[in-house]
Amino acid sequence: MDQYKNIFEIRHNDLRPQRGRVLISEPFLRDAYFQRSVVLLVEHNVRGSMGFVLNKRTDLTVNGLFPELKELPDIPVYLGGPAGSSHLFFMHLLGKRIPGGVEIGGGLCFDGDFGVLKKYMLDRNPIEGKIKFFIGYSGWMEDQLDGEIINDSWLVSVMTSDEMMQAGDDSFWKKSVASLGSPYDAWTNYPKYPDMN
Repeated sequence: MDQYKNIFEIRHNDLRPQRGRVLISEPFLRDAYFQRSVVLLVEHNVRGSMGFVLNKRTDLTVNGLFPELKELPDIPVYLGGPAGSSHLFFMHLLGKRIPGGVEIGGGLCFDGDFGVLKKYMLDRNPIEGKIKFFIGYSGWMEDQLDGEIINDSWLVSVMTSDEMMQAGDDSFWKKSVASLGSPYDAWTNYPKYPDMN
C-alpha cells in the first residue's frame, strides 16, 4: 500500500493569490467549510485575505430572510465561510447600477448598496447568473493563506465571472480541478469519503 501513498499528492502551482483569483482545495481537506471548495478571493494583501466559498449552497433563501422579497422566485444563499456568519454578503455583475460595490475584476463586484439591489430585484430584473448571496466569509490572517498554499492545501486558479456565478456544489469543484489539466486527474478520482471505500 505504501507505493500508492503519494499518488494523489501534487505540488502547488506557481500562480500567486490575488483579488479576483480562486482557490481550489486539495481533495484531502476534511474541514466542513473547505472540503471540495472553490473560493473567490475578494482581497489579498499584506494584512490578510478575504474570500467566499462559491460552491456550498445552503437551505436558506434570500426570500426567507427578507419578507418583502417573498414573491420572487427562490434566491439561494451560499455558505461563504466560517467568519461573519451573521452577515449577508453578495457579489454581482451589475457594475455601477449598484453603487458602493468593490470591483473584483471581469465585471464582477462585491457588495454595495443593498437597498438599491433590493429595488433592482423587486423591479423583476434578471437575478440568476447576475447576483450571488453568501452567509459568512472566509478569512486568513497575515501570511496565513500563503502558508497554506506552500503546504499544498490550495491551488490558485483563474476563471470567468460567469463560471463563478454558476458554481453550485461539489461538481463545480470537480469541474474546476479538471480545468487545470491532466496532472490533476487523480484528484477528481479521489473519493470524498475515503474511509467508506
